[in-house]
Amino acid sequence: MSRQAPTLEDVAREAGVSRATVSRVVNGVRNVDPAIQDLVRQAIARTGYAPNRAARSLVTRRTETVALVVSGAGDASEETQDVFTARVFADPFFGRVVSGVVGFLRPRSMHPVLMFAETEESREQVVRYLRQGSADGALVVSTHADDPLPARLAEAAVPAVLFARPARPVPLSYVDLAHRDGGRLAAEHLLAGGRRRVATVSGPLAVPASAERLDGFRAAMARGGHPGSPPRRAASPWRAAGRRSPACSPATRTWTGCSPGTT
Repeated sequence: MSRQAPTLEDVAREAGVSRATVSRVVNGVRNVDPAIQDLVRQAIARTGYAPNRAARSLVTRRTETVALVVSGAGDASEETQDVFTARVFADPFFGRVVSGVVGFLRPRSMHPVLMFAETEESREQVVRYLRQGSADGALVVSTHADDPLPARLAEAAVPAVLFARPARPVPLSYVDLAHRDGGRLAAEHLLAGGRRRVATVSGPLAVPASAERLDGFRAAMARGGHPGSPPRRAASPWRAAGRRSPACSPATRTWTGCSPGTT
């Protein structure tokens, strides 16, 4: 017969405190004397007690999880879904995003739940999952201008933060970089080095970050006396293969890349 799992009562008996005190320590309530907290934690270690997350969620109304949603656009076929998923996991930029999210959540005893939303069905699943309270919130990696998910999350009134500014205004918070400033700094650097025949390689212009970087680059070139620059521009996917562009040939001498994670 399997051994019964330790309970709060077992921990309380081991620590010599009340069940309510153990519950407060387990749930992170701060108004417990530090010495008592240490006694309870030692008793938890000795008994092997593990909180029941389902029961704890009923009390705290928290799941201690955050959905990390990678969102595409359109309604992909099954074959395209496989390609989409493979591309996400092969992208070193996404790997750094995941690392940052895990690094922030783990010390807070929280965990990410990875979700994909590249089809109409999967977008509905994400919205339903979040509306049911299955996660405490969502961090949404959405880079395509036509992606309908941000607007749907706003309509559903679920807690979500976008990774990058959406192409169309939605009442959701977002975190982004100063892309126009990045493009401007690249152009100013090239002009300061005496470069005059300049081409640029941008990411897909349907992605707001790519368009903003190109705008900043062109504006700086115009201020430097080169209106209409760059005369040569190539748009490529944000993948290593996409950087093998004619605009990067030795004849152009100088170019600026707009793909995250490239050098």
